[in-house]
Amino acid sequence: MTRLTLRQANQIIAGALAKAREMKLKPLGVVVLDESGHLKAAQREDSASMFRIEIATGKAWAAVAMGASSRALAARARDNPNFFVTLAATAGGKFLPQTGAVLIRNASGELLGAAGASGGTGEEDEAACIHGIEHAGLVAET
Repeated sequence: MTRLTLRQANQIIAGALAKAREMKLKPLGVVVLDESGHLKAAQREDSASMFRIEIATGKAWAAVAMGASSRALAARARDNPNFFVTLAATAGGKFLPQTGAVLIRNASGELLGAAGASGGTGEEDEAACIHGIEHAGLVAET
């Protein structure tokens, strides 16, 4: 199995932050987790508000834990809110099913982890993550 490298994680973050600046977003926090939900890399832009890293981590953690983008999880949560509240409680608050995290796959389709961002709208955060993943030569699954 291929593993996500620190170099790739840093490329994802660099690409995501470059896209955020291009889109003129508020300062972001961007996190990359491996396939087991462990932190690989994180950065918080200057002047980013509190909790950016925690929110980005919660989005990415939920995505990698459930094997689905946070956009898909947000849609599922609308249809079954009690289950997702229970998941968040069971995960000690680390589980955040809100748009803004994307699964990272290699060209063979293997799950490598997830990237999450916080600071813009969910759609803006997601766009930054997608760009970052593609910037690193990997496949973003939304």
